[in-house]
Order: sequence, then C-alpha cells, then structure tokens
Amino acid sequence: MALNYIWIGFILIAVVVAAATTIFTGDNEILYSVMNSMFVNAKTGFTISIGLAGILTLWLGIMKIGEKGGVIQFLAKITSPFFNKIFPEIPKNHPVLGSMVMNFSANMLGIDNAATPIGLKAIQQLQELNPKKDTASKAMIMFLVLNTAGFTLIPITVITYQAQFGAANPTDIVLPTIIASTFSSIFALVCVAISQKINLFQRTIVLTLGTIISILGLMLWGISSMSPEQVSVYSKLFSSVVILGIVSSFVLAGIIKKINIYDAFIEGAKDGFNVAVRIIPFLIAVLVAVGMFRTSGAMDFMLIGAEKFFALLGINTDFVPALPTAIMKPMSGSGARGLMLEAMEHYGVESFVSKICCILQGTTDTTFYILALYFGSVGIKKTGNALTFGLLADLASIFAAIFLAYMFFY
Repeated sequence: MALNYIWIGFILIAVVVAAATTIFTGDNEILYSVMNSMFVNAKTGFTISIGLAGILTLWLGIMKIGEKGGVIQFLAKITSPFFNKIFPEIPKNHPVLGSMVMNFSANMLGIDNAATPIGLKAIQQLQELNPKKDTASKAMIMFLVLNTAGFTLIPITVITYQAQFGAANPTDIVLPTIIASTFSSIFALVCVAISQKINLFQRTIVLTLGTIISILGLMLWGISSMSPEQVSVYSKLFSSVVILGIVSSFVLAGIIKKINIYDAFIEGAKDGFNVAVRIIPFLIAVLVAVGMFRTSGAMDFMLIGAEKFFALLGINTDFVPALPTAIMKPMSGSGARGLMLEAMEHYGVESFVSKICCILQGTTDTTFYILALYFGSVGIKKTGNALTFGLLADLASIFAAIFLAYMFFY
C-alpha cells in the first residue's frame, strides 16, 4: 500500500512540476523530456531484468546446492548456543530456534526466496509460544528487528546490478556491505537486549560479539592505514576469496552428502530465472516513476534543500544524492532498488553516489514490509517497539554506509 501512494505521488508531482515549469518559462522542452523518460526508463528496466536473469540463475543454482548439501543446517547448529541466550523465553532445543537460525543464514547468503517461507514458519512457531495472541512477544520483537537489520555476507542482487551496468569490479561493495550490515545488526541487538533486560555479559554473548567487534575493528583499522589504491586491491581480493570460498564449500558439501549436484543446480537455476521474470513489471513501474520525478526537476529541488542543510552544518555533501535510496529502503525494497538503479543510470555505476546506494541496498531489509508480512501472518496487532528499533537499525546502517563509502570509494 505504501509503495502504491509513493508511486502515484512521484508521477503526479513530476507532471505538476513539469507543467508549472512550462507555464512559467514558456519552454515546452521539460514536458517532452518527462514524457520521453517514461519510455526510456521502461526500456532500461526491461534490459536490466534480462541481464539480471543470467546472474540470478547462476547464483540461485549454486545456493540450491548449498541448501541440499546441508550448509544452512550446519550454520543453524553452530550458532544455536548464541541464539539460546538472546531468546531466553524460548525453551532450549525448541524447533523454532532452528527455523530462526536457518532464516538468518538464508538471508546472510542472499537466498531471499528461501528466507521468507522459513521466516514465516518461525513466526508461526513463536506465536504458538506467545501467551497474548494479539501482542508481539519479546522473542518476536527480537526476531523481527534482527531480520530488518539484515546482516549480509553476499549482496548478490546488488553485485548483479553492478555487473549489468558494466562495473569494472561488481564485487567491490561486498566488504563495506558486510561491515555496515554487521554494525547495524549489533546495534539492533544491543538496543533490543537493553529494552528486554537481556544480560549481554553472558559468556557466550560476550565471546560472540567480542569476536565480531574485534574483527570489524581490525578491518577498519587496517583500511584507515591504507591508501585508496590499497583499499581497492584488498577489497577486491577479500570479495573474490569470500565468493569463491562459498561456492567451493557448497559444491564440496554436496559431494560429501552425495547429492546430484547438477540436478540441484538446475532446480535452483529455474527459480532464479522465474524470480528475474517476476520482477520485470515492478522494476519498470518504479524506474518509470523515479525517472519522471528526476527529469521534471522535482528531485533536484529536494536534493538542493538537503545539500544546503548539510553544508550549513559543515558536512561534506557529496553523499546527498544517495539519500532518496536511504529514505526509501525501510518503506519499499523495490522502490529503493529502483532509486539505486536510477542513480547508477544517472551518475554512473562507478560514481561515489552509486556506491553509497549499493551499500545501502545490500545492508538493511525493508522494515515496514517485514513487520507487516510477519506480524500480519499470525494476527499480531500490537507490535510493541519492533518498528522503533527496526528504524533505528535502518538509521545506523545509513550512517555506516555513508561512512564506509567515504573510506572505500571517495
């Protein structure tokens, strides 16, 4: 519903601004440009979707090998001691813990089509433990907020779009995305834990978070002491090692489990192609609306205002054109994706603005959508502070994405 109003608003504002500009200046060119942008962006959306089909087909095929090879189940097993501590009201060894860990693992590996049904199963299991059926339990709130924080290891969709637009190194946003999403996830966890009076100084929690924070600190310390050229080289190396390592481990797991790796790949590849086809109309709709909005000059007015505000504060304003993607992300994943792609088209895939948008897109999840989908599926009406903490995690990811973009790409 939110995207419906946003989509209508973009188009109507674009038409009104273009008409007003034409009336006051007597120049019809802006009207022609807005009209032409509809067709140009519709073609762009279709072209992107066709290119997306190839890489999604490849990646989801590989993901299916990992899924059938038991990789997600393995991740669930090794992380369950930590999740037992941050979900204290859930009985030990309850099946919902496995569902939640598998959901987080699927999101981490970019298997969105597998993460959603697993997440819906987890929320239904949590509802069975919930004494107040119309009110979100503490465990539900923690689960949903961590979902919206969206820890990501491989932002495969963003990598795909970068490749489609001809980026020299499509995986260059992997490392900053991992760091940004880890920061927002830890921030979200700490906020909810304090609210729910969960003791964060338990041995398992301290060791887990301490290890993660130490690794992040070492990464940032190393990056801060490098030249931009060195950062680029090591970022590419890290991304390549992570991606090739995951692919190799998935294939090895399939071999050990004696599955038919080729058949598993084909099964997942079919899903990838179907996903790419399904998003064509949504992608075209958003790109057309955003393209009209920008061509009319309405987006320029908005960005000029934001730029002047930050300039008054003495802050470098080169990140401002990426703010529409940041604002859109909590409301609509497809809307944010459209804005990111439009930024790639307008500023260039190698631009600083494009890199910020890519990190933002790969970091948090769509807060409003996740809360509506998961809570709506079990009839929860009183959501507590889930939305507040989810949006705080989004804000943390925005700051982290901008900061890391300056470190890696400025």
